[in-house]
Amino acid sequence: MLTLLHPAAKFPLLTDLALLVARLVLGVVLIAHGWQKYSEWTVAGTGQSFAEMGILAPDFSAALVTGAEIIGGVALILGVLTPVFAVVNGVSMIVAALVVHAEAGIFVEDGGYELVAAIFAGLIILAATGGGRFSVDRLLAPRSKSARQTAAA
Repeated sequence: MLTLLHPAAKFPLLTDLALLVARLVLGVVLIAHGWQKYSEWTVAGTGQSFAEMGILAPDFSAALVTGAEIIGGVALILGVLTPVFAVVNGVSMIVAALVVHAEAGIFVEDGGYELVAAIFAGLIILAATGGGRFSVDRLLAPRSKSARQTAAA
């Protein structure tokens, strides 16, 4: 029963595969949204929209969010500084939910917050767990003697 309720305890590879899938999906979604801001709407156009929504320093914020989504998306896919980029983009999702989407309710078709909430949920998990075994973070992180012994076994 414990295995059913906590499969990661018995099968840690499942956790690492799940983290990989989460990083890939969230990374692609973030890149797509950042690229849309950059190429379709333009950073200046995004800044103008931010100004209309009352976002502070709208041009700077537009550039920051666009960069965070594109660079952060690539970083998540690779698993580089995973918790850092997850937190940065998570904060952006909170602001988007509160400032842009909250009044429209939950459903995306009505302009609601369900997509940014789902993205935030995935990002907060990555912020808490890191990128997992299949990440650049894991390759670069110093590992304890016990972790090296376990990996060698």
